[in-house]
Amino acid sequence: MTRHPLRRHRLSRATGALSGRKRGAQPKVVALGGGMGLSASLTALRRITGDLTAVVTVADDGGSSGRLREELGVLPPGDLRKALAALCGDDEWGQTWAQVIQHRFESKGDLHEHAVGNLLIVALWEQLGDHVQALDLVGKLLGAHGRVLPMSAVPLELQALVRGHHPERPDDMVTVRGQATVALTPGEVQSVHLVPADPPAVPEAVAAVLDADWVVLGPGSWFSSVIPHLLVPELLDALVSTKARKVLSLNLAPQPGETEGFSPQRHLEVLGRHAPKLAMDVVLADEAAVPDRESLADAAKRLGAAVELAPVASPDGVPIHDPELLAAAYDRIFRMHGRIGPWR
Repeated sequence: MTRHPLRRHRLSRATGALSGRKRGAQPKVVALGGGMGLSASLTALRRITGDLTAVVTVADDGGSSGRLREELGVLPPGDLRKALAALCGDDEWGQTWAQVIQHRFESKGDLHEHAVGNLLIVALWEQLGDHVQALDLVGKLLGAHGRVLPMSAVPLELQALVRGHHPERPDDMVTVRGQATVALTPGEVQSVHLVPADPPAVPEAVAAVLDADWVVLGPGSWFSSVIPHLLVPELLDALVSTKARKVLSLNLAPQPGETEGFSPQRHLEVLGRHAPKLAMDVVLADEAAVPDRESLADAAKRLGAAVELAPVASPDGVPIHDPELLAAAYDRIFRMHGRIGPWR
């Protein structure tokens, strides 16, 4: 199969940058999010730095994670598992373990649809009694190219204020509860909050943000994976006060349900309402997904950010990020917008 020429060119730049940095310090990068959006960022970022930390939302209440959470009272492990899988290398060891932890059982019993990685993570939590230590151990087993941390050590419930949830009452406002429900809710999400309110952040996550050279927020489900990080006070304080440069990585398309009909600039406006003190440095968007570049630039300016447009979508037309193109885009941003530091 012939590799897409743009992908080949940009990958060579990104991987070349990494090989050059291996001789010295590398940029310390923290990526925040959850689900497939965070996985896309991590798969790209591990190609350009070896100093990478994922900070993952813990409000999931659906599927295997929801069942384990309800039965055992644990943090939902699913998004943590996906992040670990994304950090696995492209060699045989990494890809084998990525497939193992992502494997789901098929049965007529209680194991049906449980992911192997979810069970492994929860087992180590019970054995060690320490969320961070257990995730570090799983990462060591997998040979993960980075570290995975939960944003909080307590299970969280996501709640959303939704207008028009009931089609027959389009102006009514109702509260929708649970991340899985919020992600697919009909109507227009106005705002989200966490229960319990003001949850404690994992100290290691706060420390990673404060010590970072770059922080990447998004892509991902905007209300259920991206914004929840801004609702953890200690984590938000760290994001506001850190000296790290911050990239907001936009989705390729609105998500059916929670952001249906949203323009790229609307995503920025919603984020700004939830965290008015948070400034960004760069907004990254796919050049084909921005019909109104001027409006996006205006919205980014209100966050203190410049807009970088790049081809980061899969060339086959599927609305998913291409890891090689996304890696090239991040690498260019880090080089163009980074402060002079020991890793440059």
